[in-house]
Amino acid sequence: MRLNKIHHIAIICSDYERSKAFYTKTLGLSIKSEVFRAERNSWKVDLALNGDYVIEFFTYKNPPERTTNPEACGLRHLAFEVDRVEDVHNELTSQQIVCEAIRTDEFTQKKFFFTFDPDNLPIEFYEK
Repeated sequence: MRLNKIHHIAIICSDYERSKAFYTKTLGLSIKSEVFRAERNSWKVDLALNGDYVIEFFTYKNPPERTTNPEACGLRHLAFEVDRVEDVHNELTSQQIVCEAIRTDEFTQKKFFFTFDPDNLPIEFYEK
């Protein structure tokens, strides 16, 4: 077996409009597809980063919350590569988005920090 690449990451969100705004307006991803699945009473949205399909999110009625942060079973966090961590940190905090302090990876010496999406999924920004 040979894997080519990660195709996409799937996220379940509790509030469609809130998550859509966070991923598109705050993080700048673009919508490739947006479908309401009436039989499930659920939205499915495909998001792209620089034209590449990377994330899909779904809505479900009353999904359980994350149990711990960030060490719950399943997806630990979602990480984005950025050119300058400080610039992203400043931009997010200027929008009143709570961000952890910038840290330095002890192994790579690269800067990074975490924030959270509307459903408390940890989002990491890691310097190129």
